[in-house]
Amino acid sequence: MTLAGSPGRVESQLVPEAGYELDTFPVSGLPRRPGLAQLRALARAARAPFAALGILRRRRPDVVLGAGGYVGGPMVLAARLRGIPAALTEADAHVGLANRLAAPFAERVFLAYPVEGRNGPKYLVVGRPIPAAHLGGVREEARRQFGLPAEGPVVIVLGGLAGARTLNELSVGAWGERGPAVLHLAGARDFAGLRSRVSRPDYVLLDQTDRFGDALAAADVAVSRAGGTVWELAAAGLPAVLVPYPHATSDHQALNARWFERGRGAIVVPDGEAANRVPPLVAELLADPDRLASMAEAMRALARPHAADEIAEELIALAAR
Repeated sequence: MTLAGSPGRVESQLVPEAGYELDTFPVSGLPRRPGLAQLRALARAARAPFAALGILRRRRPDVVLGAGGYVGGPMVLAARLRGIPAALTEADAHVGLANRLAAPFAERVFLAYPVEGRNGPKYLVVGRPIPAAHLGGVREEARRQFGLPAEGPVVIVLGGLAGARTLNELSVGAWGERGPAVLHLAGARDFAGLRSRVSRPDYVLLDQTDRFGDALAAADVAVSRAGGTVWELAAAGLPAVLVPYPHATSDHQALNARWFERGRGAIVVPDGEAANRVPPLVAELLADPDRLASMAEAMRALARPHAADEIAEELIALAAR
C-alpha cells in the first residue's frame, strides 16, 4: 500500500513516520470567494489529474481509495481514466464538494452516516474507521496511567489537535479550581496559556496523548466537538456533550452531532451557549448514573468499530473483479 497527498501538509510528516511511502502533488481546496487565490487553486486542480496519472503509472495499483478532500478527487478521476476501480470515503453527515465531484467516477462511496439522496449499491454506510489502538482501554489502568482518582466521576474534555478554544476556556473556567476530576486534552495552540489557570491535582491538563483509547476509558462523560472523534466516543461507549464547531463547512459537525443525539447517546449544545449550559449539564449527568448508563449503551449501539474491515473487504472485492 502507498499513499498520495499534498506536499507541505500534515500527511508529509505522518505517512513516512507510520512507515508508508508517500507520493505528493500540488493541489489545494477551492476558495469560495472569487480572486487570485481561487484562480491559483483552479490552475492546480487542472494539473492535478495529470500528476495523479503519473503516480498511477508508476505504482500500478489494483484499487484506489480516495479519503475525501481535494487530494482524492484527482486520483479517483485518474483511476477511472486508467480503468482502475476506485472508491471514496465520506467522514461526515454531509457529502463534501470534492466527493460530490468525484463520486461519478467511483464504484463505491463509503459513508459514515446515512445521507439523504445517497443510496443504491454504490453507497454503503459503514461508519468511520478508527484506530484499533483506540479501542479496549481498561478503566482502572487508564486512571492510574493519567494520575486520576481511582474512584469518583471523571470528565474528559477534548480540545482537538489544534485546540477548540471554546471548550478549553469553558473547561478551565468551570473546573480549573473545583469540581469533578478532569482529563483535559487541550491541543497545542492553547496549552501553555491554560496551565497557570489549573490549580488542582485531579485536573490533568495535557496538550495531547498517544494513549487516546485509555483516555476515553478513564472517563464517565466527554465534552467534545463533533468531528471524527465522535465515532471513537461511540466505540468506547462514552456518553457525550457535543459542541459542534460553528464554522464547519455546511455545518457538518452539527449534522454529525444530531445523529448521535437522535440515537440518545449524546446531547448537543450550540457553541454560543456552551459556557452557560455545559457545566450544569455535565453535573446533571454525573448525578444520574442510570441516565449515563443508558447513554453509554446507546453509544455502543451506534458505534461501527469494524468500519475499516468493511471498507477493506469491499476494496479487495473491487480489486479482484
